[in-house]
Amino acid sequence: MIRTDAKVLIVDDDPGFRDSLARFFHSIGVEVETFASGRAFLAHVPEHEGGPSCLLLDLRMPQMSGLQVQEALARIGREIPIVFLTAHGAISASVQAMKRGAVDFLEKPFDERRLCEAVEIALNQSIQSRRQSAAQLEAGRRLARLTAREHQVCDYVMAGLLNKQSADRIGIAESTVKVHRSRMMKKLGVSSVVQLVRLVDTAIGRWSMNGWGNGDGVSDGCSRVDEDRYANGNGEERPRRYLSHHPVEQL
Repeated sequence: MIRTDAKVLIVDDDPGFRDSLARFFHSIGVEVETFASGRAFLAHVPEHEGGPSCLLLDLRMPQMSGLQVQEALARIGREIPIVFLTAHGAISASVQAMKRGAVDFLEKPFDERRLCEAVEIALNQSIQSRRQSAAQLEAGRRLARLTAREHQVCDYVMAGLLNKQSADRIGIAESTVKVHRSRMMKKLGVSSVVQLVRLVDTAIGRWSMNGWGNGDGVSDGCSRVDEDRYANGNGEERPRRYLSHHPVEQL
């Protein structure tokens, strides 16, 4: 079942086919917007939409092909899940489209069930992308709260240094590092190095939520970061050594 708060964008140079698709989606209560060419679609300024959206894109069109539209969207950073449509099935073109991130490739004529399945997958991808974008924005906002010194301490924590080591590098007392570290963790809303790593990864676009992240930089399931930790004699949490390769310079 396609969500009623969704929007389907259709780009096809065949007016009859374009209108037929629009009538079908209207009949099931889904909002539709149609375009006669790739250029017309790219010139369209997307409005703020509450629900997910996807693009049904004809592969072969005059002046600008579907693959060229896909390339243009990638260049301008406009993210929208794409389902390609074509009456001229071409294996090489479909492979190229899928490698570039297309959700599906439907050869005309196709039945309504097949179309709905592809659109549902695309809309779910749109929802996931929005969640990840929101999580990235929130993580960036949290990091922006840190002072320059707190950022520096964060860098060293991410690199796997203990408080004493960080103090030696910065040239301040270990007790001062502990204060900065505590403030840094509190501002970021994290309570462990694992959560810190995930938050930073989310902010720089490295943490893929894959359907199980909760948007707060904390997973609800398996993780690519080993959550096992060990402490030194002072009970200080110390991350695994491989965290020292984390690209903290981007903070």
